[in-house]
Amino acid sequence: MTPILPRMLCVLSLAPCAVAMGHAQDMPGTASARFDQLDRNHDGRVTADEYNGKAVFAALDADRNYRLTLDELQAVLGPDRDGQLSAADRLRVADLNGNGELSQDEVSRFAQMRFQGLDSNHDQRLDLAEFQSGFLRR
Repeated sequence: MTPILPRMLCVLSLAPCAVAMGHAQDMPGTASARFDQLDRNHDGRVTADEYNGKAVFAALDADRNYRLTLDELQAVLGPDRDGQLSAADRLRVADLNGNGELSQDEVSRFAQMRFQGLDSNHDQRLDLAEFQSGFLRR
């Protein structure tokens, strides 16, 4: 995995919360709050089923055209911030076929990779510490 990839994939930890909450604009701002939203059964762990790539895609695909555009990604990430990858950079890294958009398969693949990368003890469940390890520090 390239050094940029883990930072780019941080967006995938944002989007599942939009599914749980109903709107991408209403996502909580902290890793802890996002974790709580993902942990649907409130057992203190997030499973791969709870960290679902199809749900991520559905939450991000605002116009329901089965393609995730830069504008849709930017709407979830908000304004670009110093020291963090821009929405355009994140899209470029995730866009495996180079068409300038993300498909459900591309998003699902990255969600799965993101989950596996965060699961440091390889128990197929994320605890809060594992989940927080993937967030950029401001």
